[in-house]
Amino acid sequence: MGFAPVPNAPVCPGGGDCDTIGPMEEQFRTTSPAQTARLGAVLAKRFGRGDCLALIGQLGAGKTVLVRGIASGLGLADARLVSSPTFVLVAEYPTDPPVFHIDLYRLQDARGELLYGLGIEEMLAQGIVIVEWADRATEALPRPRWQLDITATGRTSRRLTLRRIN
Repeated sequence: MGFAPVPNAPVCPGGGDCDTIGPMEEQFRTTSPAQTARLGAVLAKRFGRGDCLALIGQLGAGKTVLVRGIASGLGLADARLVSSPTFVLVAEYPTDPPVFHIDLYRLQDARGELLYGLGIEEMLAQGIVIVEWADRATEALPRPRWQLDITATGRTSRRLTLRRIN
């Protein structure tokens, strides 16, 4: 199932279901994990080397599913390679440009020293950095960046709000 446009709203990437909330904010709705992954693949084309995407959402919201879609959209041949890097903190995927997937779930307060100790500046110079549980490091994340909030609206349905943070 594709994304159906919201009545009287602009057409979204890939014919998506979205609303434009403001000049730098869009809202999308998905009804299944597969649709969330497809949205990620479509959104992947917006990101490039040097971009940071901060993902915020509860456990099970679909953050890793979205990352899987983004990596696939950037050329990852086997999306099964994408999993939440909770125990290793950072995973790198061979995409073009490379995706660096950081998971801060196990950290209560990720201060700037930790992120810079992980080499976030070097990662940004090489590719795209996607941070799960980004709300644990809001002040330490680079600016400008993208932020995507994922909210469960049902068992498998999600509302995703993408905004630019300057």
